[in-house]
Amino acid sequence: MSTPAPPVRTERIDSTLLITLDRPEARNAVNAAVAGALTEALDVLEADPTLRAGVLTGEGGTFSAGMDLKAALRGESPEVEGRGFGGLTEAEPAKPLVAAVEGFAMGGGFELALACDLIVAAEDARFGLPEVKRGLIAAGGGVIRLPKRVPHHLAMELLLTGEPVDGRRAGELGLANRVTAKGQALPEALRLAGQLAGNAPLALAAIKRVVRAADGAPDAEAFAFQRGEMKTLMASDDVREGMTAFAERRPARWTGR
Repeated sequence: MSTPAPPVRTERIDSTLLITLDRPEARNAVNAAVAGALTEALDVLEADPTLRAGVLTGEGGTFSAGMDLKAALRGESPEVEGRGFGGLTEAEPAKPLVAAVEGFAMGGGFELALACDLIVAAEDARFGLPEVKRGLIAAGGGVIRLPKRVPHHLAMELLLTGEPVDGRRAGELGLANRVTAKGQALPEALRLAGQLAGNAPLALAAIKRVVRAADGAPDAEAFAFQRGEMKTLMASDDVREGMTAFAERRPARWTGR
């Protein structure tokens, strides 16, 4: 008997980890197996110091249809304790993560994309939070994150109607950093991740921590937290290397120390 293919694949491309949801027969819907495998893939990204960024995408021309409702009816949970839906929506990865969205990013699929730091979308991709049509709310971060990403009334329209928008509209709303032709989201996401990976890893992680800490905090608290991060950075080898490389007009050789 052949071993079933893993529901999530990983591939190293230079210093980027490509993470692919691989259940195309189910439009990459997230069940317990996908959530566990995605958690493991994210752990690989975080643990390997030679990996500087990640790209999350889906196999078969679609990103993810969200929660596997059939599996949920059987009692399976797509949540990982302490890390949320798919092992990502409540996690706090230190390294940058880029979503490459083709086809559907619906419900939990949209929430996985919202949990990434950057989104690249094909112009015909579809983003939506249809949970309200099923008696639910977008509890994997959609209700919480979407109003922080787009103006209030636009967020409320998407949440209350459950109607999707295409990739072109997502770009107009500021939900997508890049909008590409169909089939080009992944190459563009890998290019963007490569650009991020060329920057200082300690600084990338510090930026993410400061952005999280400053969210909703008074300015005085946010600046106090940021001062602590700057103190740590200024004592690092990477800052000395960055300044030296600038003075010598050469690319920096980051060590993450």
